[in-house]
Amino acid sequence: MTVARILAEKGSSVVTVGPDKTLDEVIQILADKRIGALVVAHADGTVAGIISERDIMRALARHGGSAFDAPVSAHMTTAVTTCGRSATIEEVMTLMTDGRFRHVPVCEDGRLVGLVSIGDVVARKIATVEAEHQALRDYITMA
Repeated sequence: MTVARILAEKGSSVVTVGPDKTLDEVIQILADKRIGALVVAHADGTVAGIISERDIMRALARHGGSAFDAPVSAHMTTAVTTCGRSATIEEVMTLMTDGRFRHVPVCEDGRLVGLVSIGDVVARKIATVEAEHQALRDYITMA
């Protein structure tokens, strides 16, 4: 299974923020949307960074309450690992495991076209394994 199929099933809309939003505004969006990370994007759709709950915790640990008023660009991860639509689930799982992160922006021609989370990947992997398991059971009962 590829990222393109995951996006076709779940949709490709991504909640983004501009780099000038405050950390306080980002926290409110994360809470309201019940999500764990936001892609920080420029107006032209290019990825500037990503801000996750972990980034926020690090900012608060380092700067205390003053971090709330700082722009998200001061605390976001700027070295963002992305993938394309043709990436496989296995490739994305390897990226996430090696990089120790749970969200991978999907980009095409330098622009954001989707976001894949660890939950998306695991759900599709489980579905694939269950389908294979059922096919084997069916094969055994037919033999």
